[in-house]
Amino acid sequence: MGEPGDLYSVHVEAPSLDDLRDPVLVVALDGYVDAGNGVRLAVDSLLASLPHSVVVTFDVDQLIDYRARRPVLTYEKNAFIDYAAPRLVVHQVTDSDGTPFLLLSGPEPDTQWERFVAAVGEVADRLGVRLTVGLMAIPMAVPHTRPTGMSSHATRPGLLPDAEDAFGTIAVPGHATGLIEYRFGQAGRDAIGFAAHVPHYIARSDYPETARTLLQATADATGLLLPTADLDAAAATVRTQLQEQIAGNAEVSAVVEALEQQYDTFVSATGRGLLAQSAPLPTADELGAQFEAFLADRENPDG
Repeated sequence: MGEPGDLYSVHVEAPSLDDLRDPVLVVALDGYVDAGNGVRLAVDSLLASLPHSVVVTFDVDQLIDYRARRPVLTYEKNAFIDYAAPRLVVHQVTDSDGTPFLLLSGPEPDTQWERFVAAVGEVADRLGVRLTVGLMAIPMAVPHTRPTGMSSHATRPGLLPDAEDAFGTIAVPGHATGLIEYRFGQAGRDAIGFAAHVPHYIARSDYPETARTLLQATADATGLLLPTADLDAAAATVRTQLQEQIAGNAEVSAVVEALEQQYDTFVSATGRGLLAQSAPLPTADELGAQFEAFLADRENPDG
């Protein structure tokens, strides 16, 4: 096993460390759970709307199993004309108020997690990172007609407002974003994480509200000014489309109404926007079966 420093390169065009002024590092990896494509949409929105440059690149040949996630080759007129090589990079991004921050995005590594986390730690120390923020989006049995819920966690008290423990002790599948937060906490680095709650029945479709919620939570926690106008407009469009399609399907409407009633009952009793664990829920398979038909028809012939 090589040294962590052998996994990444700092580019000569990178800004001086003084310019960064104790930046925030946002970790937004794909490849694990990304319900509603919330993390991907958040990354796309940031890079499309804010100035940015590449600061660090990771050696994906050492970290990615290409047979598990095959990059796309484009074939045209009897020849291969393009290859979409995966990129795992740290961008320096400048927010709407001129404050620089760092964005780690790209595919979650398939191998060498500990070495990768150590490498991210070296990068964080080298660039003077003061706080790391991990983003995720997870499917839950919640209605799209209510505010998007959020799970939050931190490596020490005081980094986030105090909140009740909604889940207790649970075991979840390991993921690199969570391991970064865990190892950073052990090393005394400040790190927090946000996981937006996405309705089960739209977890496989683009749901811009998820990305908007993740960016707003990041802005609130860090003081960064992150634009969401494009996501606001896209989320409004998706909400309208969902309402139109649900209104035309009595069975689907009944499922959404049941989730709304459960959500409202729990909020009324506890004041928190999470699930009532004692209430009967349709299973993920039931939701999937009921929504499969109309989700397949979401795209009209005009796109």
